[in-house]
Amino acid sequence: MNESTIRTARDDELPLLAGMRWRWVIDRGDEPTTTRDEFAAAFVSWARAHTDTHHPLVVVLADEVIGMAWLALQPRVPSPRSTDRMVGDLQCVYVEPEHRSAGHGDRLIEAVLARARELDLEWVTVHSSERAVTAYERRSFAVSPRLLQATP
Repeated sequence: MNESTIRTARDDELPLLAGMRWRWVIDRGDEPTTTRDEFAAAFVSWARAHTDTHHPLVVVLADEVIGMAWLALQPRVPSPRSTDRMVGDLQCVYVEPEHRSAGHGDRLIEAVLARARELDLEWVTVHSSERAVTAYERRSFAVSPRLLQATP
């Protein structure tokens, strides 16, 4: 079995990531409101416009991108203890279905947390599907009684 690697996504791989995001929505049974080509163009444009705030990582197996995860950065209001505060949100963790249950998702999560440590983030949040909760818990994510969510 070939060993996978995790690295920052390259610009030329953004269309592949758009395809993964498209497949994810289709596999959930959701109905797109645009064509695949229109979505891919919008996705790539968005990713290029957000390189300062959204860091895409990919898992590569045998020279093929088989998964992705995004670390979204959010600055926080300065405090007297630190004027340069930043937190992260783990987004869009996806491994192609045929490559799941092989540890690739766990490795992506750990790579995002390593990037968060490099960037000295205060914390990282994630909004998880029910299926993936245990994967995040294995990597030190826990329910916080102080993190609340509202739908506007």
